[in-house]
Amino acid sequence: MTKKDKRALIAPGESVGTIAAQSIGEPGTQMTLRTFHYAGVAELAVPLGLPRLIEIIDAKKTPKNPMMNVYMDEKHNNKAGAEKVAKRIREAFIRDICSFKINSEDKTLIIETDDKDAKGEIEAASDRQGFDMEVKGNKITITGKSLLDIKTFIDKLKRKRIRGIKDIKRSYVRKEGDDFMIYTEGSNLKTVLNAEGVDSERTTTNDIYQIYETLGIEAARNAIIVEAKKVLDDQSLDVDIRHIMLVADQMTVTGELQAVGRHGVSGAKDSVLARAAFEETERHILEAAITGEVDSLGGVAENIIVGQTVPIGTGTVVLEAKPVQHTKK
Repeated sequence: MTKKDKRALIAPGESVGTIAAQSIGEPGTQMTLRTFHYAGVAELAVPLGLPRLIEIIDAKKTPKNPMMNVYMDEKHNNKAGAEKVAKRIREAFIRDICSFKINSEDKTLIIETDDKDAKGEIEAASDRQGFDMEVKGNKITITGKSLLDIKTFIDKLKRKRIRGIKDIKRSYVRKEGDDFMIYTEGSNLKTVLNAEGVDSERTTTNDIYQIYETLGIEAARNAIIVEAKKVLDDQSLDVDIRHIMLVADQMTVTGELQAVGRHGVSGAKDSVLARAAFEETERHILEAAITGEVDSLGGVAENIIVGQTVPIGTGTVVLEAKPVQHTKK
């Protein structure tokens, strides 16, 4: 065990950042631009390959295809229970469960629906607008002052959510081993974790920013590692997890989630020369000149720019020469 531990150690002065970048970047060039579809659930597309890896590294606040894996608690871990939870968390808008018909001659709007929640919301909205309303069975007839008022009313009404959790557009129940779980299109981690029937300890999302806001920076760091490793494994690319961990550490070291780019990690370097070498050269040089910024030349890029030995490998060693004093016997 001791020998394995020693073999896992890096050599003093090793440029671990460069090695991590190379180890992730080189396999990344072999990635395909494909998406994965769950078997039996063709509508649910999971982004894989290079686009997904870029989303993770750039710490996107809104992923292109946000989704959740929602596990059931012991009471709801059955098909009926899971379907009940899936229906409850899936957002439903009035436009999805009502039919609308405008009669231009008498300036009336006819809405048909058998949903009680929708009826209640329509009646309340009509009262707020001061429209005349008549309800007969599943048919609601609303009379407005003008066609413009009616059309404006319809536009607002159709966007009204009557139940479900915001951003959970679709939900599908599947059985994985002994567990019934729900795949969702869309993500709202904070609200879903508090929903009845949900196992909050196992439920996950691919939206790293929501994990950061809900569970904190350590959970976000773990999510970066898990999601990036999953992308590479799905493409059969063997990358040591320690390289990914180093990237995740750098993205979260400040206590906040940062992207690897000019608006995040690379743009926050202490060295003005390193920042200028990356992007927006003129701006960084100008701002440094105005503020009288001093560059201590502690990194790799800035030392290459000025032609000095880079502080990695043997370059980390600084020798201090002292003259030998010869004593007379």
